[in-house]
Amino acid sequence: MPRTTLHAQLAYVRVMPVSVAAVGVRLIAPGGPLELQDLSVLEPQAEEVIVEVAGCGLCHTDVGFAFGGVATRHPLPLVLGHEIAGRVIAAGERAASWIGKSVIVPAVIPCGACDACDAGRPTICRKQFMPGNDGDGGFASHVRVPARGLCPVPDALPAGVTLEMLSVVADAVSTPYEAIQRAQVRAGDLAIFVGAGGVGGFGIQIAASLGATAVAIDVDQSRLELVSRHGASLTMKSRDKDALRALRIPTHRWKIFETSGTPAGQETAFSLLDSGAYLAVVGFTPKKIELRLSNVMAFDATVRGNWGCAPDNYPKALDLVLQKKIELAPFVEMHPLSELPELFAAAREHRLRLRPIVMP
Repeated sequence: MPRTTLHAQLAYVRVMPVSVAAVGVRLIAPGGPLELQDLSVLEPQAEEVIVEVAGCGLCHTDVGFAFGGVATRHPLPLVLGHEIAGRVIAAGERAASWIGKSVIVPAVIPCGACDACDAGRPTICRKQFMPGNDGDGGFASHVRVPARGLCPVPDALPAGVTLEMLSVVADAVSTPYEAIQRAQVRAGDLAIFVGAGGVGGFGIQIAASLGATAVAIDVDQSRLELVSRHGASLTMKSRDKDALRALRIPTHRWKIFETSGTPAGQETAFSLLDSGAYLAVVGFTPKKIELRLSNVMAFDATVRGNWGCAPDNYPKALDLVLQKKIELAPFVEMHPLSELPELFAAAREHRLRLRPIVMP
């Protein structure tokens, strides 16, 4: 390597900040308010990085933290936001190789060393770090996170794909990807998504890319029209088991995904169980529903949930986006960070049709 180039690289490392001033929108107390504030100076520990946030998606879980009575593990006030993409601008001594790289930050970052991690169950790691839950998240100019599990993003992106958009890979894409992989969806299966919003809309595209017949159930006609152009072979506003049976796919190949995160959606998804069917509970609501659990036994069915996605699967989910097997642009909308309080209110009142991504 030429001497001048090496010197330039060393100089670049030396001038990278070891501490970063940041601003962010904090949830002050349960139920609000949400306030834009100066944050403490961020200093990365040895295995941590500071990510300059390009975009952070607003998830239904964030609304639960703010208004739904769901407690964060870190006490308030706290910066929410766990769908983060950006560029690493500073790092601890054991994470310096990440400096300058574009990354997606996993929504669930396992410790990598506990019994659950060793057993191949990283998403249930008791020492996991979730941005916006265990510490400050991505509704900020910068965020400090562990370096382990970061998903690198290539500098050259396909036309119509930006780093900001890729923030939704952190949850809205990777979580249904994990659920679909666990359900072992393959060509010829019937993949039924109850809820065609952010998570369901991406899940439909993933299932269709695998050769499954994707069905969307949602009360919102505009969402159904959108997914009908992006992977859904059949759309319906309510449960219609006869229409599903008319597709002539055996019920043991029915893979049902509850992606609405609503009591009504969960009831609908459970009611679709049939002989040998598989139900994945992907959406979250703190509200209770009443079910006849014996249906699982009577139908010899399977019900399984998934808390996020294992970091090892993030590159695979990202690759589907880079190959244009998943379209992001029709399902997201961009907003400045200053609009976040209004976006939370709109999400609480179910007025959002697309996944909001906020940009500092």
